[in-house]
Amino acid sequence: MTLDQFKYIYFLGIGGIGMSALARWFQVNGYPIAGYDKTSTALTDALQTEGMTIHFTEDVEQIPASFRENPAETLVIYTPAVPKTHPEYIYFTEHGFTLQKRSQVLGLLAGQMTTIAVAGTHGKTTTSSMVAHILRDADVNCAAFLGGITNNYGTNFLLNQPADDLRSVVCVVEADEFDRSFLTLFPKYAIVTSTDADHLDIYGAHDAVLESFGTFVSQIEPDGVLFMKKGLTLADKTKAAVRQYSLQSGDYFSQNLRIEQASFVFDLVYPQGVISNIQLMVPGFHNVENAVAAGAVALETGVSPDAIRSALNTYRGVRRRFEYVLKTDAAVLIDDYAHHPAEVRAFLSSVKALYPDRELTAVFQPHLFSRTRDFAEGFAESLSLADNVILLDIYPARELPMEGVTSDLIFRDVQSKTKQLCTKAELPGVVQQMKPSLLVTIGAGDIDQLLPTLKNTMMYQ
Repeated sequence: MTLDQFKYIYFLGIGGIGMSALARWFQVNGYPIAGYDKTSTALTDALQTEGMTIHFTEDVEQIPASFRENPAETLVIYTPAVPKTHPEYIYFTEHGFTLQKRSQVLGLLAGQMTTIAVAGTHGKTTTSSMVAHILRDADVNCAAFLGGITNNYGTNFLLNQPADDLRSVVCVVEADEFDRSFLTLFPKYAIVTSTDADHLDIYGAHDAVLESFGTFVSQIEPDGVLFMKKGLTLADKTKAAVRQYSLQSGDYFSQNLRIEQASFVFDLVYPQGVISNIQLMVPGFHNVENAVAAGAVALETGVSPDAIRSALNTYRGVRRRFEYVLKTDAAVLIDDYAHHPAEVRAFLSSVKALYPDRELTAVFQPHLFSRTRDFAEGFAESLSLADNVILLDIYPARELPMEGVTSDLIFRDVQSKTKQLCTKAELPGVVQQMKPSLLVTIGAGDIDQLLPTLKNTMMYQ
C-alpha cells in the first residue's frame, strides 16, 4: 500500500492525541479530512476550526458523501480503542474501504524519514517533546508526532520543511507500546525510558511487555543507536550500538543537580564532555533524566552542546505533565498525567523536593479498572508519599466495570496522615474546606476538567 493512491482520509477516533497529529499531517499535505469521535473536546474544536469535518454520533450518514462514494480512494485510519462493533467500522469493512491502524500509517510516514523513536511505559511524551524542541530550536529540519500538546508550540505535531530527500528530514515519533503499536517503526535512533509492567489488559503478563520491547529494539537500523535507561535488559536484542543513561550514572548522566528558585539545575555529562548549567523550567528528577536522554540523542544527530543547553533552558513542557495551574505565595496547584505507580512516585517525590516546607495534598483519579486491579498495592505505596490523599472514582476509559474493582482497593492501603474517598462533584467542596497550600491532581482520565474550578477555589487572599 502507498499513500499516494488515496484522495480522502477518514479518521475513526480523530480526537485522540496521536490520531489528531496524523490528521494534521495529512491536511497540511492537501488531503480532505473527516472523522468521528465519541465526544467533543477542545482538541476536536481546534481540528474543526482548522477545516476538518467531524461528527460525534455513530451515524454512517454523517460521513461526507464524497468519502462514502469513493471507497477505493478513501483511506480509513482507526484507533484500537474503537470497538469492532462500531457501526462505522462495520460499514467500512463491508464496503471495500482500506482500513489501517494509526500505528501502521505512522510507520509508513516515518519510514520515509530518519526516525528517532522514543518508547517506554512512562516518560516518552516528555522525552520525545524535548527531542523535538531541541531539534527545532537548533534549526534541524524535523517533523514530530507527539503524545501530548507541547507548551512551546501549542500542538502535538510539528511539520518539517520541504526536502528533495526525505531521509534528510528527522522524524521524532512517540513510540507507543499499547497494542504493540510501536512495532510498525524501524528507527535509526531509539530511546527506551522504561519497560515496567503496564497495559496488562493487552499483554497479560510483564514478560510479554518485555518481549515486545525486545522486538522493538531489534528493529533499530543496524548502524543506528539505542539509548537505553541504565538497568534495562535490552542490549542483547539489537544489532545497533547501545548507550546507557540515567539520572546519576551511565554513558550520559546528570551531575551537580540542585534546586534553585523551584527549578532543577544540572550539568549533563556525556562521553566527550559536559554541558554545564542547564536550567530546566519543567521541574522533577524524572524530567532531568528525560532531558539527559533527549540531550544524548541530540548530540548523536550533530546538535552542538551549546544549542542543547539553549533549547533545554527554553523547554516549557507538555500539557498535563508537571503543569502549574496556580502558583502564588499562598497556594500552588500542579496537574500531572501520571497513571502508573512509578510515575506517581516520581512526580510526588519531585513535588516534595521542590516544596519541602508545605504539606502536600494529592488528588488521584485511577485510570482503568484493570490497571487499578493489577497495581493497587503500588498505587497505595506511591500515594502514601503525600501527607493527605483524596481518591476519586476509577475513570473507565475503554473498559466496562469489573466486579469488586473500585478505588477502595487502593484506598485501604494508603498510609498518609489523612485520606478520603470522594466523587468528582464533591471534590471542589472538599478542597474549599481543606484550603491546602500545595495541591496536586494526578491521573490520565478527565480530572483535568476540574482544574478551572479548583484554581478559583484556591485563589486565597
